[in-house]
Amino acid sequence: MRAMVYRGPYRVRVEEKAPPRIEHPNDAIVRVQLAAICGSDLHLYHGLMPDTRVGHTFGHEFIGVVEEVGPSVRNLSVGDRVMVPFNIFCGSCWYCARGLYANCHNVNANATAVGGIYGYSHTTGGYDGGQAELVRVPFADVGPSLIPEWMSDEDAVLLTDAVATGYFGAQLGDIKEGDVVVVFGAGPVGLVAAQSSWLMGAGRVIVIDHLEYRLAKAREMAHAETYNFVEHDDVVVLLKRITDHLGADVAIDAVGAEADGNLLQHVTAAKLKLQGGSPVALNWAIDSVRKGGTVSVMGAYGPIFSAVKFGDAMNKGLTLNMNQAHVKRQWPRLFEHVRNGYIKPSDMVTHRVPLEHIAEAYHMFSSKLDGCIKPLVTFDA
Repeated sequence: MRAMVYRGPYRVRVEEKAPPRIEHPNDAIVRVQLAAICGSDLHLYHGLMPDTRVGHTFGHEFIGVVEEVGPSVRNLSVGDRVMVPFNIFCGSCWYCARGLYANCHNVNANATAVGGIYGYSHTTGGYDGGQAELVRVPFADVGPSLIPEWMSDEDAVLLTDAVATGYFGAQLGDIKEGDVVVVFGAGPVGLVAAQSSWLMGAGRVIVIDHLEYRLAKAREMAHAETYNFVEHDDVVVLLKRITDHLGADVAIDAVGAEADGNLLQHVTAAKLKLQGGSPVALNWAIDSVRKGGTVSVMGAYGPIFSAVKFGDAMNKGLTLNMNQAHVKRQWPRLFEHVRNGYIKPSDMVTHRVPLEHIAEAYHMFSSKLDGCIKPLVTFDA
């Protein structure tokens, strides 16, 4: 099969690769019809995540058609159109029984915190991802869902991570009616977090970023108040000034370890922008909420060696809620929001790139070229 493969930092290409096979009776093989490149894929692309191995196929946002099922699969049949959450989970462990699919205890031997994730580093299990013609889907009876007939492919693929994660970020904010919510980061996850904040009762939604085209999308798609932090000496002072010097009620960190800048800058937090590895956005969130406020963190963080202002968070009496999104748990409500037109995920799509040109797509997305917000990867019919 044809698949994107990693050949080292800033080096990805499409190669012929052995197709996946059924390895367990509850596996399925899915022929990918549409995939996406996620901001967290850039962490891998830039070589900032540990144990990202040469030859690995990225991609944790994908939909497709079931091509083969293992002998114990009961809920899927060959020919079914499915959407696959980025979490790989068993469905039966202590965590899965409580809907904490991102923390599944049975799918990742390499870590005690996160469960399995498609197409990420081997710290999340080493599962090949969906930027390929075929992908092996473990625990096929509990992960994938049939795509509703009324849902478009582009909406479905974005529900496998970006939309579910943004919605989850707003949930973690525990938003009360009338709250002032500030969202750091106007990428796809931040856009949905801002949209979702309105659905949860926010009275004011503010989005902070440094790219004008993303801020324009936040105004258009999420009807948010926007500020470009490079135009202000201190974004925390700005936020205090525009909130009666109290701060926001809720701050949502939709940045995390955004892969921008070199490793030294990430480790030392020396690059004072919305870049991650360094917890700049997280510290801004801690500083910009009022005392007794809530900070939501669902941005993807890897190992961080620079200081988080935990003492400030404690002294301000903040509530910090954080986790990877439990994608499938969000779907029933999100399906209704999409069907009713409250959220239209495909509004954030800016580029559609064939698999054969995926190296160019990574470069464009990484370098913030051509107003790229969300690129999709297409496959020949």
